[in-house]
Amino acid sequence: MESAHPAPRAAARLDRARQAAPQVFERLRNAIIALELPPGAPLSRAELAGQFGVSSTPVRDALMRLEEEGLVDVFPQHATVVSQIDVDRAQQAHFLRQALELEIVRLLAEDPDPALIIRLDHAIALQQQFTKAGDFEAFIAADNDFHAELYTAAGKQDLWMLVRSRSGHIDRLRRLHLPSPGKAQNIVRHHKLITRAIEAKDAEAAQQHLRKHLSGTLSELDRIRQHYPEYLSD
Repeated sequence: MESAHPAPRAAARLDRARQAAPQVFERLRNAIIALELPPGAPLSRAELAGQFGVSSTPVRDALMRLEEEGLVDVFPQHATVVSQIDVDRAQQAHFLRQALELEIVRLLAEDPDPALIIRLDHAIALQQQFTKAGDFEAFIAADNDFHAELYTAAGKQDLWMLVRSRSGHIDRLRRLHLPSPGKAQNIVRHHKLITRAIEAKDAEAAQQHLRKHLSGTLSELDRIRQHYPEYLSD
């Protein structure tokens, strides 16, 4: 009589594939957000499996997750390519994030945590360091850390994961916009203003600075489209 359970070796391979899929997903997602894999770039399952040293299963699973986020387009029996930046999705992600973070900074300003202020200042200091070094990828990571700290301090970590899963398109717009003169410095300045407003228990000012901070990239959408027309969908 055959066992209802997979053979030990098969089970071990399945377990390794399950563990590898999130890692492959994160690496591919980061490369797409950083535009190392720009819109239109082809993604070969076989080549990716060889590159990551995994079987085709975790690559397939990672591409399925990326398709769910709208970051890749899958054409069955033909090809998988990195999607163009969907402006409508970017605008919806901005709407979601702004609605959540305006409420979060209000809550945090009602009863500021000194430990949070220290962590926010640390993230800002790192951003200043990366700005001087011209390290945009590290700058973006520190930017995300700043905002993640806000969600965590408010006890809304799951909402940060939701925001992140919806932000692929606007994050790519921000990556296109970031090298613009003064953009990184403005982000740092806004983060400082938000932090100081929370520290001063000034919820209205914190919301005002946050609203301006989050709207910066979309306000430059026409200019971004002019410079990178092939990257954005109509």
